[in-house]
Amino acid sequence: MKIVFFGASRYVIPIIEMLHNTFNLSLVVTTEQGSQAPVPFYCKTKKIDCIKTIKSTDLISSYEIENSGAKLGIVADFGLIIPPKVINFFEFGIINIHPSLLPKYRGATPVQSAILNGDTKTGVSIIQLDKYMDHGPILAQTEAEINPGATSQDLYEKLFKKGTLLLRDVIQKLEIQKPTPKEQDHQNATFTKLLTRDDGFVDFKTISNKEFFDRLVRAYYPWPGVWTRALINDKLLLIKFLPNKRIQVEGRRDMLYKDFINGYSNADKNLIDFLKKDI
Repeated sequence: MKIVFFGASRYVIPIIEMLHNTFNLSLVVTTEQGSQAPVPFYCKTKKIDCIKTIKSTDLISSYEIENSGAKLGIVADFGLIIPPKVINFFEFGIINIHPSLLPKYRGATPVQSAILNGDTKTGVSIIQLDKYMDHGPILAQTEAEINPGATSQDLYEKLFKKGTLLLRDVIQKLEIQKPTPKEQDHQNATFTKLLTRDDGFVDFKTISNKEFFDRLVRAYYPWPGVWTRALINDKLLLIKFLPNKRIQVEGRRDMLYKDFINGYSNADKNLIDFLKKDI
């Protein structure tokens, strides 16, 4: 069975690798534009046909997709809504790998939301794609623990690796017999928002809940990051808060909170006091 994969980011590389090694992966479609970006670079290295797109409407008019001869589409971390017409290009439709236990945390930031809310477990759902966001019926699910101290980067890597194994089983069953998907409980659906750079801004003068702040830093790492601005040597500089009690001053290497306090004794007193509470 020929397969077309839609995806972007380094997190989906294990999926592409599995599809290439185990099944007949005929084409990869990505929103990454640079030749050195993870998906285009990997595909070039492995000699996998790869095309780049920017808009959802471009998918409809894509000769490569419509005439790929593929019976199944797979999508993960793609960043674009796939139009129903494109879904209908494939005899078996398109399967979506979503890093949450749907219907919880539909949308763009399921992993960030799970960490931010202090969840101790999450999971991966394999669903049949339909015209609504993360709405389709469930083909398979598996749970995963959220390790203490895990960042979004850690958890995305973990979940997409688990999702790769789950997807392999789903495709193998699909080749034998069309599965009966399970409808989601739409009444219990929760939704996540698309993050912007400004979502990472914090006013350290007003933060009192250190546990929540720790979750915020881990949830927003590596992007959009948690950041603020503070006076250092009479200059207003960008300050980034990093996991494991590390901090980075604009133009400098990151360091532990305690090293910042020792090295920047003339920094904003409110910032120093904030960091001292968390050493």
